[in-house]
Amino acid sequence: MESKRNILAGNNKFNFYLLIYLIYFFLISLSFAKDAAEGSFTDIKILDKVSSKNTLLKLKNGELINFKDLSIKILKCKNSEFDDNPEITAYIQVKDITDENNNEVFVFNGWMFSSSPSITPFDHPVYDVWLIKCY
Repeated sequence: MESKRNILAGNNKFNFYLLIYLIYFFLISLSFAKDAAEGSFTDIKILDKVSSKNTLLKLKNGELINFKDLSIKILKCKNSEFDDNPEITAYIQVKDITDENNNEVFVFNGWMFSSSPSITPFDHPVYDVWLIKCY
């Protein structure tokens, strides 16, 4: 009796490794696409209502920055995925340092939108904050 070799087993093994290889590169490309939409730096503009001066701040996400009487932390910023109408969103936390009674309470804690700052307004008697850029 003559024994037959199983040639199909070798082809299946090659196809399996090819499939794993393609899935791996597909997942890597998705992670790069996600990183491109999320930025690690954010630009905000602060208006001092008393002196009428604008100040542009470049902040690294996750770091706490003190600007005059405000303590500002940007947790996340994201650019829109559509090129025709760019939208920049950022999750921002702002505390008023001068208010000693409520130093644990945020003046602003939420998402801010560059195109519509009035959706979640920043309400402070001295300062206004606008989201400018995420990169």
